[in-house]
Amino acid sequence: MKSISFKRHRFPPSVIVHAVWLYARFTLSFRDVEEMLAERGVDASNETVRRWFLKFGRLIASNLRQSRPQPSPRWHLDEMVIKIRGRKHWLWRAVDDEG
Repeated sequence: MKSISFKRHRFPPSVIVHAVWLYARFTLSFRDVEEMLAERGVDASNETVRRWFLKFGRLIASNLRQSRPQPSPRWHLDEMVIKIRGRKHWLWRAVDDEG
């Protein structure tokens, strides 16, 4: 994981990371993230959130990807048959050995 420097920022790193995560993870606008932070007592403008995302978004996303657990090497194909209006439809999905 790469270390991210939050020097010369007024807000604590946890607030910045949470704001960037909210914007990247959910389909929210910068104004929505601003309102969510305001509900928690953090007074940051939507322009501030936008600048945080441009500066830290890629680094935070790469750190999150690295900390994600790796899938197992063994997979199997799971199939199922369903009937919709009397017609059979086959559904397939790939499942690793942990489900």
